[in-house]
Amino acid sequence: MVTGALAQESDQQEWPANAPDAPEWCKSKWGPEDQIGAANLLSPQLALAAAKLVTEGKTYSLGVEVNKNTPAFGPRSWALVINQPGQTGGVGLGPTNTNYNDDIYMGYVGTGSQIDGIGHIGINNVYYNCHKNNVFVQADGLKQLGIEKVPNIVTRGVLLDMTDHFGVELLEEGTAFNRAEIEAQAEKQGVEIREGDVVLFYTGWLSLVGQDDKRYISAEPGLGLDGARYLAEKNVIAVGADTWGVEVIPFEEGTGVFEVHQELIPKNGIYILENMNTAEMVRDKVWEFMFVLGHSKITGGVQAIINPTAIR
Repeated sequence: MVTGALAQESDQQEWPANAPDAPEWCKSKWGPEDQIGAANLLSPQLALAAAKLVTEGKTYSLGVEVNKNTPAFGPRSWALVINQPGQTGGVGLGPTNTNYNDDIYMGYVGTGSQIDGIGHIGINNVYYNCHKNNVFVQADGLKQLGIEKVPNIVTRGVLLDMTDHFGVELLEEGTAFNRAEIEAQAEKQGVEIREGDVVLFYTGWLSLVGQDDKRYISAEPGLGLDGARYLAEKNVIAVGADTWGVEVIPFEEGTGVFEVHQELIPKNGIYILENMNTAEMVRDKVWEFMFVLGHSKITGGVQAIINPTAIR
């Protein structure tokens, strides 16, 4: 009887993705076992096509430097401790007096440049491919949708300069860009968004870090809900920006809390890349490029600290 009751409770906690009573939005188009979402679009063909964009060999680091003062979405914080195990008082190890330093990171992974995995955001306790919060989310790691499952991303990247579209050096907080603005700026720059792309937006917002951290973290310009749906229709792999949350804040009228995140991650399996440093690329007018991203594969992790490379 106990076994039967537990089995019934488990059935109520989580559906298979193909269960008839599961919400339609949460079912992956790549099947009920899928755990990597839009990364399914990656292929040798995409990598080869991206490699053909390399004409100069110039590389751009898209990650930002991170330290204890880096502003981050609350309650996120970060700290670093350096220690020298077994070397109290400067004592060396062995006959050659070997010394070494180790470092310990303490804090939230979601600080600085990061990738949001598809186990990060849910809707009413349901996540991508119909995984329920009370089943797969455990204190020692996600049991499904972990960041370790995400393959390295090598594909074409597209950068859209939204400051150019709006005619300013720094977009104001609350400035949204949607389908019309994205299409207009893509046409102006002479690029198109294609299936399998990583799409990045430049707003100038990252320039506030170290200058006006309070303003930087309290709001931001960003992607609107219609824009997120447009990019999902385009079948992109990831969407990023030089902001801490990618989507516009304050949220658009009639839009829910982080609903752009909900549209991209749980509904479509599209990854989010936050705090992407693209200022140098904008100065060089690099609008399409080879995008390369490898991340730390922490079992059951939700996010990862990243430093992607763009190559022109």
